[in-house]
Amino acid sequence: METKNIALASLFAALYAVLVLVLAPISFQLVQVRVADALVPLSIIFGWPSVVGVTIGCVVSNVISPMPSVIADILFGSIANFIASFLAWKVGGLKSRKSALNEFLGCSVATAVITFVVGTYLAVMTETELWVWWLGVGIGSVISINVIGYMLVQVIKKLK
Repeated sequence: METKNIALASLFAALYAVLVLVLAPISFQLVQVRVADALVPLSIIFGWPSVVGVTIGCVVSNVISPMPSVIADILFGSIANFIASFLAWKVGGLKSRKSALNEFLGCSVATAVITFVVGTYLAVMTETELWVWWLGVGIGSVISINVIGYMLVQVIKKLK
């Protein structure tokens, strides 16, 4: 990675971790509106630095997880962020006349990945019904990724 990409990845990691830590009361609940996940769709614009940054940021921020297994939360949460941001980048970055639609689809794919992965391992860890965690994580992810993240992508595209 060149210096600019390392700096961008570091910035994304730091932003992600700070947002989770500052907003911890809503970042670790059943309906977890993890505002930091709004950074996941930025991989559509910034590519690898964003993918790497939100993955590392998740590792760092999940260290304070109140869940029964911090190690599982660090491992599976960061895997979910990696896959979600990578797929958002690939789907959202498809070139066509309908780029805004592709970007929204990229956000939706990221939401689905995070909902499925995070909801599943949290259900196993807490012995709570799977559908309850999928619903809770899904609602929070729609808010943070599909609403805030998508709007962030549109604003940054206009500024670039």
